[in-house]
Amino acid sequence: MKDGNDVFKSFRNSFDKINGHFHILEQRVPVERQMEYFKYSAKVRKELELPEASNMDFSVFQEDLDNPDSSVEQKKYLLSVLATSHKVEAYRILEEYAQAPDPAIADWAYMALMESRISLESDFSDEKQIYISTGLGGKGERLRFEVLILANELKPFKDYQCEVIKQEFPYLLEKVDCEVERLVVGEKYVELLFLISVRADIKYTLDRIIAECNEYGNFLSTTFTITNVKEFSQEEIEELIRKNERNS
Repeated sequence: MKDGNDVFKSFRNSFDKINGHFHILEQRVPVERQMEYFKYSAKVRKELELPEASNMDFSVFQEDLDNPDSSVEQKKYLLSVLATSHKVEAYRILEEYAQAPDPAIADWAYMALMESRISLESDFSDEKQIYISTGLGGKGERLRFEVLILANELKPFKDYQCEVIKQEFPYLLEKVDCEVERLVVGEKYVELLFLISVRADIKYTLDRIIAECNEYGNFLSTTFTITNVKEFSQEEIEELIRKNERNS
C-alpha cells in the first residue's frame, strides 16, 4: 500500500477499538492460502460430526500425518479435524507436527495450529481472541512490514548517506520497540523489513526516521511504499525505480 494519512490512520484505529488477545501467525503464509484454509476448515466444522473425545484416537491421527503414504488431501483433512476438535491432545499433536511438517502441507499445519490455539484459549479464557491475518506474518503482537524508500530525486546515495541510513534506522526503530530483520541500502533505494506493534503509528514512525536522516542532506524521498502482503522482488524494486525515473 502507498503512503497516505487515511490508510494508516484507519489501520491503526481498527486495532485501537478492539479489546482482546491478538494472535498473529508468525510464519509467512500467502493470504490466498489462508483464505483457502479457513473455507476448508469451516466446511469441516459444518459437515463433520466429531465423535466424543473419549472415542477419538489421536495417536492414529499422528501416525497418519507421519505416514509418507498419506496423501496431501488426507493430511489437510486430518489437520483440520484436529484444529476443530477443541482438545488439548489434538493441539499437542499439531504443535509437534508443525515443528517439522511435510513441506507440501506446511502452510496448512501452521494455520491448523493457530486455529487450535485460538479455540483452546477461547474455551479457557473470558478474553476475546482475535486473529490477525497478513501475508508476511509477525511475532507476538507485532506485524511484519516491508518498506521501500527511494532516494530523493533518484540521486545515488553518497557513502556518508549510506552510513547515516545504516545507523539511524536500526537505532530509531529500536527506540520505539520495533525489530529490524533486514535493511538493504541500494544505489538509489532503501529496503526495510521490520516488525512493529499493531497499535503503533506506522506512518509517524517512518516519517520521523526519514526526517532524521534528511537532516544530513535531504537525500530520502518522503514518499514510500509499504506492504504486509509479500516481500518485494528485485525486479519489482527495479521497475518502481524505472517508473519514477520516467515520471520525474
